[in-house]
Amino acid sequence: MAMDFIKEFLDPRVESRRTHLNDYLFGQPKGSPRATVFLFHGWPDLSLGWRNQIPMLLDMGFLVVAPDMMGYGQTEAPHVPPESIAFYSFRRIADDMKELARQLGVSRFILGGHDWGGAIVYRIALWFPELVTHVFSVCTPYTAPSKSYASLDEMVRSGRVPNFGYQLQLASGRLEDAIQSRGQIRQLLNALYGGATSNGLPGFDVKTGVQLDRLPQLNHTKLMSERLLDFYADQYANNGIHGTLRTDLIGPRLTNTTIRVPVLFIAATKDEALPPSMSRAMDKHIPHLTRKTVDTHHWALWEKPEEVNQIIREWLEETTTQQKSHL
Repeated sequence: MAMDFIKEFLDPRVESRRTHLNDYLFGQPKGSPRATVFLFHGWPDLSLGWRNQIPMLLDMGFLVVAPDMMGYGQTEAPHVPPESIAFYSFRRIADDMKELARQLGVSRFILGGHDWGGAIVYRIALWFPELVTHVFSVCTPYTAPSKSYASLDEMVRSGRVPNFGYQLQLASGRLEDAIQSRGQIRQLLNALYGGATSNGLPGFDVKTGVQLDRLPQLNHTKLMSERLLDFYADQYANNGIHGTLRTDLIGPRLTNTTIRVPVLFIAATKDEALPPSMSRAMDKHIPHLTRKTVDTHHWALWEKPEEVNQIIREWLEETTTQQKSHL
């Protein structure tokens, strides 16, 4: 990730590092870290999506690691086929994270996620409970592993999750065929970040997906500057959008569906992609669950950073202090 953008949008404590496959942001607090926080972004985002939260976590004394997910930014992005979809699986991400933690000398850590990143951190907590001390998720509710399989098409068309209709478009290949150039990628990101026409027509709808015919007509999103959107477009243009549309949820069968560490779930009241109603069953599987809300849309990390940061800060102060007192 370009260091000039790191310096512009973060602070001197943060640097960009690279492993064999992944780029990641690495933030070192003053003195000895009180703990390590791994942050996972969603779609369509980058590790820089946590730019408003990383300085706060560093100020609290946490060491911060925020990787670009496989297929994003400067990471590897092999095509499927011929490569296996397992390259983009949640389990692969979890294993990569475990190895990165080992390389950094971190034995236990806190997980934070947004969007797909939120779904990932819950699974990591189930696969590697011995490594995880706390979990926080912004917008993404916990969905327990199911004993039976239901296809995305079945779930959407049955009315169980009509808000995932856009994912049918992503899986169809139509979006990838239509979005090829850097300019088209920029238009796509602008739509997904809330760009709308002068008449107020959105460029994206959760039930139908990206409105391709409207992309050239959209005004600039209010969520980020022209310069930052250009940076995102450049990062996505490295490998195109192919890898970012390949997410495999399948992993080793989980018989345990309970997350026993403290969990913070921050719901965004106006999130159409992940409405708060999807979180109704979380209490059944998470005994130490804290629920909070922010009155905003899906991109809560950017739209209400002060409120989100305050919630995370207060929860971490309370739960990490409690944990120390019981040691």
